[in-house]
Amino acid sequence: MATLLHLDSSLHPGSGSRSRTVALTFRDAWEEQHPDGTVVYRDLAADPLPHLDVHAFSAAFADASSHTPEQAAALAGRLALIEELEKADAVLLGAPMYNFTIPSTLKSWIDHVLMVGRTTGDTSSVKGVPVTVIASRGGSYAPGTPRESSEYVQNYLRAILGEYMGLDLDFIVPELTAASSNPAMSELVPLAEASWARALEEAGAKGKEIARRVAAA
Repeated sequence: MATLLHLDSSLHPGSGSRSRTVALTFRDAWEEQHPDGTVVYRDLAADPLPHLDVHAFSAAFADASSHTPEQAAALAGRLALIEELEKADAVLLGAPMYNFTIPSTLKSWIDHVLMVGRTTGDTSSVKGVPVTVIASRGGSYAPGTPRESSEYVQNYLRAILGEYMGLDLDFIVPELTAASSNPAMSELVPLAEASWARALEEAGAKGKEIARRVAAA
């Protein structure tokens, strides 16, 4: 059976979150194709992981026989997350932009699952796994916009998940989400609505596409 690993990181619950709503559209489309499949879900905002500490970091570079109890426990937690990722046929990430970059809770997850010699490089155990990122943001940071140089969501994730870990990334970007609540952005409301409609359409199509791709693999 196909397994989808779905992670949300928005601070806002339910339909109050644009990234969660678009991700759910993808997930619904996926589940239509895989009604007997498995969805492993983590809400990183509601149930955040601990930040990577010295025990969790150092344990990955030390022989198991030399581990302290703290290192052993921390490494076990990291390995559980890594194995969860390795078992996934596809990954869905909700990654809203906060202060120009990803939520700290999502960064913590990445810090835990990125393990040199296992999930990195040419022999990465997760190489080629399709990852769909819902990268919502209040404004626009697209090429050619005034804030293009401040885009640290897609650029960062491409570098760390794509280039370093070998995951196969694709992005759905609902932008200008603050237009409806910010009077200074009122003239951008039509563009925001078009972006929202496009994101929902892309999520449904992408959910079906990735489901078919996994089934054919």
